[in-house]
Amino acid sequence: MSDTQSKNFDWQRPFFILLGLAIFLLIYFLPPWQDAVDPSGKAFALTRQGKASIGLFLMAGIWWVFEVLPIGVTSIAIGVMQALFAIRPAKDAFRDFMDPSVLFIFGSVVVGLAFTKSGLTRRLAYKMLGFVGEKTNMIFLGCMVVTAALTHFMAHTAAAATIFPLLIAINELYGEGNKPTNFGKSLFIGMAYSAGAGSVISMLGAARGPAAVGMFKEFTGRDISFFDFPKYMFIIGWLMVFFIWLYFTIFLKPEKDRIEGLKERVKELSERLGAITKNEILVIVIVGFIVLIMGVQSFVPALKSQDRASLMLISTLL
Repeated sequence: MSDTQSKNFDWQRPFFILLGLAIFLLIYFLPPWQDAVDPSGKAFALTRQGKASIGLFLMAGIWWVFEVLPIGVTSIAIGVMQALFAIRPAKDAFRDFMDPSVLFIFGSVVVGLAFTKSGLTRRLAYKMLGFVGEKTNMIFLGCMVVTAALTHFMAHTAAAATIFPLLIAINELYGEGNKPTNFGKSLFIGMAYSAGAGSVISMLGAARGPAAVGMFKEFTGRDISFFDFPKYMFIIGWLMVFFIWLYFTIFLKPEKDRIEGLKERVKELSERLGAITKNEILVIVIVGFIVLIMGVQSFVPALKSQDRASLMLISTLL
């Protein structure tokens, strides 16, 4: 019994956890490093906290690259290490976890869960498949468009998780069993790529948007409104989506031109959903209301002082 347990034990996980810790402690206890000198000859001293931050960065990088701990656990560990080794005061280290941009993304994840739980995403996906028909290239494009469109209203990870079961069903209807196909590869890789491309368009799509807006405001004093953000990013995001589709249709051309029977299958699934439910209507109303409020902030003086994160969190309470 013990031999079996030892064989199944993953020794890589504790090894890389300890390796990350060892590198951090090694850098932390090393003597002070030499000053950095720029091309003009100006010297920059590296403080003890700065040297420890380099070690902390390498530790977190090892844990992330080798996936020995969940990303959330690693993030908390970074805050804990900053407090334990006096890299930053505990108040400052843990304050970042309640940063408005973090809470804004938390709200967008909850919105994604609401879309999924209510069945809105399935209804949207079935409508799309009924529209594009049975041509494989158009099905692939439709899946990418829906995935990218969902990232306008929810986090890209939530959009990918929402669309994933539907792609499995489409791939099964392709009719090649467990055999790897170009269509299957392009379908799932394209989902990931289109989620990433679409997430740059809206502040709801990924943490990078609100974080970038927050840093831009901190550095310049200028704020970018909820609708100003997609005004700059819309064309870039959607161009990436269509370039990705074009790339896969050329280099991973589907073996079949059509998926026979898909339209009938989609019609059957749509009929099972029935009429739109009260929960779906409620989700549409709540999300629409929050997006509208954030959109008119620039025009209504009374709303300008309201933080976007607090408005976004209203949806989680409702």
